[in-house]
Amino acid sequence: MYFFGAGLFVTSLAVRTDVLSSLAVGMTAFGFVLHSAVLHTLLFGTGHVALSSLFDVMVFFSWGLILTFLIVEYANRIPVLGSFVLPLAVLALIVAATVRQDLQVLEPVLSNIWLHVVMTVSGTIAFALAFVASIMYLLQERLLKSRRFIPMYYKLPPLDFLDNLNGKSILLGFPLLTLGIVAGAVWANFASGSYWNWDPKQISTALTWLFYLIVVLGRVMVGWRAKHAAYLTIIGFGGVLVTFANVG
Repeated sequence: MYFFGAGLFVTSLAVRTDVLSSLAVGMTAFGFVLHSAVLHTLLFGTGHVALSSLFDVMVFFSWGLILTFLIVEYANRIPVLGSFVLPLAVLALIVAATVRQDLQVLEPVLSNIWLHVVMTVSGTIAFALAFVASIMYLLQERLLKSRRFIPMYYKLPPLDFLDNLNGKSILLGFPLLTLGIVAGAVWANFASGSYWNWDPKQISTALTWLFYLIVVLGRVMVGWRAKHAAYLTIIGFGGVLVTFANVG
């Protein structure tokens, strides 16, 4: 459902009518209901520690990303957002489908890894929305400068809205990532007796956190906006992808 919805969303960028995007929103919502049922079974019906593998993380990430899109779409009526969010969610599910799905059994005291993952992935979802807003911002700015008033121009939101969405998403995602890192350190201490083990996942997460800290301070204290903030957000999300690649 997401795959066909993404196709409709992308196709809708080339036409002025909103019929395709409206159909795509409905298809996405229906797919989300099915996705929620699958996620519930994965978390509570398989008997393994929830959110303990890359497969689990990717399924949860795509679910949260779609949920975020549906909320933003309901509040702001900007279905064009789906043209950029749906392909990302589909890509996450493709990754999930290609990785091993080994069940992990941990001691009960260590089974609270889900709290670390939920916080971290929730922050990542917010960063993904900021990334999408940045891509849309740069596209809209280029269309304005080149005076290319193609159908996509009329569908993309105003630059101020996209910059505001970028900023709010980062300001939401950063504290969630911070809480996720703290929860992960506590879990690591239970698992290995050390809060910090200098493994690639921890290092990449720390570097990503530091980068977004600079972006947050730049937005709040220096006033970074517009194209500058958009480019930094795109770079930061590249660090997020590296972190995901290190999830075992």
